[in-house]
Amino acid sequence: MKNKVLVIIVTYNGKKWIDRCLGSLKESTVPVDVFVVDNGSKDGTIARVREIGKSWFSETSFDGAGWWLVDLVESKENLGFGRANNLGLKYAMENGYEYVYLLNQDAWVEPDTIELLLEAFKKNPGYGVLSPVQMTAAGDKMDPQFEIKCKKYLPDLKSIFPSTIAVHPVPFVMAAHWMISRECLSKVGGFSPAFAHYGEDDNFLDRCRWHGMGIGVDIEAKAVHDRENRPTPKAKRMRLKYVGSLVRISNPACFLPWRLLRQPLELLFISIFHLSWDSFIGIFRLIFSYPKLIRWRKASRRGAAFLETDVQ
Repeated sequence: MKNKVLVIIVTYNGKKWIDRCLGSLKESTVPVDVFVVDNGSKDGTIARVREIGKSWFSETSFDGAGWWLVDLVESKENLGFGRANNLGLKYAMENGYEYVYLLNQDAWVEPDTIELLLEAFKKNPGYGVLSPVQMTAAGDKMDPQFEIKCKKYLPDLKSIFPSTIAVHPVPFVMAAHWMISRECLSKVGGFSPAFAHYGEDDNFLDRCRWHGMGIGVDIEAKAVHDRENRPTPKAKRMRLKYVGSLVRISNPACFLPWRLLRQPLELLFISIFHLSWDSFIGIFRLIFSYPKLIRWRKASRRGAAFLETDVQ
């Protein structure tokens, strides 16, 4: 380990973004190590990551600046966001990193993003996860989903009287840009195997709160998530409704018997209201998954949960 921050990037057919993503780390005012997990890309992403890692830095010339590619994991299957990130989180814990930065392949940081977040952690020790303000690729406005989820908890960023408080608590922030402290990982652990795609970030933050760790946004730090104008088809919206049920049942703070009863009824209402056969089938999928969900929910209360082994 040469740096105290490990940046974890999960890739999947992300070649069109990877130069901008990794290139932003090269300009970071704080040097970082980089851990890449590829989920079976077919577009040349792996070759490009390897090429960038070799051309920008070599072990003999490393001088403590920029970034260092400590590992490139090439998975033959799509592990999903959570399982793939867990490989990097486990590596971070085993190799003594003080902080981890989760960075989406379609995202990039500003030169001072990581430095500002490190300073924010020092001044606000009660937080486990901090995010910069997530902007669109043009950099002139907030990412739409970030704005929906977080703006009401933040001061007016265009005010002529800026807030004297940089970090503001939020109930949720997308994992496209997360800095996580080692203390948080030692308490919360990794992502739950209950979530293949989507919902893993909601569950991680629920567990942060259960373990007494705060979630916040540093309004002085900015970064980009390049996903504006991507349509959300009905099938995906219905899938997210199902995932919402998994999130509520998996929350270690919930009253479990009530959630086990309520969530199938909610999915039934959704299937009728939206005329969705997928949501109706989801009722039975949910109920059949109860034994695993209950077991994983119990496991999520342990320290460093899901990082000891690749729990299935």
